[in-house]
Amino acid sequence: MATALKIRLLMGLGSAALAATLAGCGDSSDDKTYSEQPVEVLYNRALDALGAQDYKAAAKGFEEVDRQHPYSVWATKAEIMAAFSYYQNNKYDDAIIALDRFIQLHPGHKDIPYAYYLKGICYYEQISDVGRDQHVTQQALDALSDVAKRFPDTPYARDARLKVELCIDHLAGKEMDIGRYYERQQQYVGAINRFRTVIERYQTTTHVPEALHRLVECYLALGVKSEAKETAAVLGYNFPGSDWYQDTYYLMTGEGTPADSDTGTRKFLGLF
Repeated sequence: MATALKIRLLMGLGSAALAATLAGCGDSSDDKTYSEQPVEVLYNRALDALGAQDYKAAAKGFEEVDRQHPYSVWATKAEIMAAFSYYQNNKYDDAIIALDRFIQLHPGHKDIPYAYYLKGICYYEQISDVGRDQHVTQQALDALSDVAKRFPDTPYARDARLKVELCIDHLAGKEMDIGRYYERQQQYVGAINRFRTVIERYQTTTHVPEALHRLVECYLALGVKSEAKETAAVLGYNFPGSDWYQDTYYLMTGEGTPADSDTGTRKFLGLF
């Protein structure tokens, strides 16, 4: 996706950059001690660095365009390009700062949808495994949801909606990870709260069948058989062909065979 975004930007700015190159070709000076330089020279030097994958130099170069020529049309282009360069260099915090500034200064610019989208991607690419804090996952979810709502008819919105679903699934996975931990520690009330969160807040995720099954385990461990029976019925109605229902059915009735994937957990809990 990053390559596609790069191609888009370079194609979008390519014709203008070529014109600037022709305009600035008479200046062959490479004297870096000379601070004040034509905007075309600065911009194309930064663009060359970007093409050479020297993202640090590219970001610095685009920022220099904005610093020396803040009121030129090139300055606005350079702001979004500097953010993109930071992103390419995995400097996500710097990219987000640059994108926030661009969004604040140019709310009506044609590249605003892209700026919002790239900000979301900066968060998205920092998502860690479910064993770690998921604050950045929530930030990615919020930012990408914003793209889908603000710019629903753009290509960015289509990709954002897909990534929103992945963020939601990841947040549900975090709740499941904590819930399993509580269950292993026999802290069943805490586990029940986590599994119910998955069922109530993340209903469309792949984690719901397991969450229902884990609830049955916890209710049985607490001796609340009526709740276990009701939850098992919900699981059977919604996911009758799943391995989790096969496990739950065996757990409740002793009939059939349990799914191989879950026998270890039940043995640990003394339920099998």
